[in-house]
Amino acid sequence: MLMGVMRDVEISWEDLLEAFENTDSHTVYFLDRESGEVFSVPDDYEDGSFWEEVEFQEDRYLPVPSFDVEQERALLNEFIKVTTDENLKELIEKGLFGRLPAGQLDEILSFYPEEKERLYALKEEMVTARIKQWLEEKDIFFTEEAF
Repeated sequence: MLMGVMRDVEISWEDLLEAFENTDSHTVYFLDRESGEVFSVPDDYEDGSFWEEVEFQEDRYLPVPSFDVEQERALLNEFIKVTTDENLKELIEKGLFGRLPAGQLDEILSFYPEEKERLYALKEEMVTARIKQWLEEKDIFFTEEAF
């Protein structure tokens, strides 16, 4: 699915979504305003000329914000509000307050398939809203059918 037109350049919605959902702190994503390409590089990429080019053309190469701990906490707080299963709610709340539940979130949610789907749908809504806001802040506008 193509996202829309930016200066007559198409951007892949899937690529931009992947960049915004990035949780790897050692990977940096960029959006190239001229080509519409979304690409990533390791944060310790040793090509000095690449980093100089990115810095010199900062209006062209836009760093894409990642899905960091703050975003994950906001997502889980919203999820706690909408989940109806009290046991699951308690497990996630313990995780949010530093007491790790017995297992990772995906493992826990494997016992709650409907709630897992609800969490993923909520995450997609939140990430989509972040993308739209970020694009507006960068003066990038799309047609409504792009979303």
